[in-house]
Amino acid sequence: MLKSSAGEPKMQLIYDLEEAKSYLNRRQPRLPEVSGRLKQRLRETFGELEVEEVVEQIIQAVRERGDAALREYTELLDGVQLTQLEVSPEELEAARKEVSPELLQALELAAERIYSFHRAQAERWLGGELGRGLSWLRRPLERVGIYVPGGMASYPSTVLMTVIPARVAGVEEVILATPPRKDGSVHPATLVAAQLSGTSRIFKIGGAQAIAALAFGTESIPKVDKICGPGNIFVTLAKKKVYGWVDIDGLQGPTETLILADESANPSLCAADLLAQAEHDELATAILITTSPELARKASKELDRQLEELGSQVAQSSLEERGKIIVVPGLDEAAELVNLYAPEHLSLMLKDPSFLLDKVRHAGAIFVGESSPEVLGDYLAGPSHVLPTGGTARFSSPLNVTDFLKFTALISLDEDDLRELGPPAATIAKAEGLPAHARAIQRRLKLK
Repeated sequence: MLKSSAGEPKMQLIYDLEEAKSYLNRRQPRLPEVSGRLKQRLRETFGELEVEEVVEQIIQAVRERGDAALREYTELLDGVQLTQLEVSPEELEAARKEVSPELLQALELAAERIYSFHRAQAERWLGGELGRGLSWLRRPLERVGIYVPGGMASYPSTVLMTVIPARVAGVEEVILATPPRKDGSVHPATLVAAQLSGTSRIFKIGGAQAIAALAFGTESIPKVDKICGPGNIFVTLAKKKVYGWVDIDGLQGPTETLILADESANPSLCAADLLAQAEHDELATAILITTSPELARKASKELDRQLEELGSQVAQSSLEERGKIIVVPGLDEAAELVNLYAPEHLSLMLKDPSFLLDKVRHAGAIFVGESSPEVLGDYLAGPSHVLPTGGTARFSSPLNVTDFLKFTALISLDEDDLRELGPPAATIAKAEGLPAHARAIQRRLKLK
């Protein structure tokens, strides 16, 4: 168990079921929180403006002044003076030489597996024939914007996980926006992943200004039809504000994982998987639910030991503030808590996971057994790691091929269909007080 300098436990163990329900019940949707460091930076840069006011100001500036506003906010927020917003072919060529052969091979394997998964989805799920005279027309979106976090960090996996489903869906033009590093470049691993996934163009723009540019277009950046990809609170709020002008994939918040384990689980692996999520962000949530008090105690000790080895202040803050270990009487109660919370990631460390699979209704992605750690889902398993957070798994799905398609109903009936369906359609029209609807049917029937 995590401890303070005074030796007091920090990560809470919960044995009371009602207390667990109270904690896991998401009473209302919420956007990502603003960390203390970000609040301080906002005050230094924008004075007393709230974060939503800052986002509104940035969006309006980009709409009105285009590239000039993008350059100004990139210098103000990222500390980078850009002369060129778009990544050049020369930069893309140089990127492959900068990444290690080992990383290049890993990214190529990831791209192959992600392509394979989404191609199979498209082939098996998206047939068009629905029966006599009825079908649908499937049309890919024309141009999609992908946002990938960047700056100090590099997330080539997110490039693969977002661009590839769009490409498999048939999107002609995929525009990627990612924050630049301090020298004005984009991390070579991000650029290599962009090439492997088939990205059309790449721009060195981040934050709310990137979302505004993709939504409304500027002199350099074309307007898109849909914006996908995770980001910080600036990105999330900007996506919320531009929705309606463009489509969005969702409002992803900080990552969250819920591990469900019984006495057969390995406490060391439970702790390792919790830490793998906690190191993402101080706002990340890592929760263990178990039917075994003994496993709870052992996992708590393992967390303490492994965290000391890891030495991550981010992981410690996450576990102290949001981490929980919950002991429940049985798997029925565990399933109830899972569905109440609707986690982004659900890991089943159970002797017989099939019992829970039948009962779980709400989860972004489910990882079954010790050989299916959530980390493989982050990088190489195949499905996109862009998943519903904040309880939205109750009604949302992982990013997939269908997010980049739109469907048009196609109705092509013959005379026999008209004779069969026309009279009851006219009856309904009359009942709804729409005589012209009924006559449009009756005139046709008289001509037959």
